[in-house]
Amino acid sequence: METTGIERRRNGEAPAERPGQRANAADRHVGARIRERRVMMGLSQQQLAKMIGVTYQQAHKYERGLNRISAGRLFEIGQVLGVPVSWFFEGLAPEGGGNEASPRQRMCLELARNFALIDNEKHQEALSQMARALAAQSQAERDGQP
Repeated sequence: METTGIERRRNGEAPAERPGQRANAADRHVGARIRERRVMMGLSQQQLAKMIGVTYQQAHKYERGLNRISAGRLFEIGQVLGVPVSWFFEGLAPEGGGNEASPRQRMCLELARNFALIDNEKHQEALSQMARALAAQSQAERDGQP
C-alpha cells in the first residue's frame, strides 16, 4: 500500500514530489539570470514587476526560483530586459551541477549595483566614458595596436 504525503510527514519522512510540482534548479537558475540582468539595467524589482504586469511579490518569487515562469511570461521578460529567451538558460549546469557565480560575475553584479546607486547623472556618464576608454584600450592591446 502506498502512503500519502500527509502520512509521510507524520512518520517524519519528506513527501514525494510529483514532477512539475515544485521549482527546481533550472527555475532557480532562470530566476538568478533575471535578477542579474535586472541589476545590470539598474531596475528595481518593483520597476520590473510593473513592466511585465505582475506584483512585486510575484517578481520576487520569479527571481528566487520559487515560482515557475510560463514560456509566454519568460518571453515577455526577455523583451523587457532586452535579451533573447535563450540568455536565461546560458550556463545552466546539468542536473546535480552547481551554478555558483564566478568572482568575475560577482564583481560585474556589484559594479552594476553600485552604478545604479549613483544619483548624479554626470558621474554616471563619466564612469561610463571611462569604462568605454579602458575597454577600447584593452581591445587595441589584444589586436596588437600600440
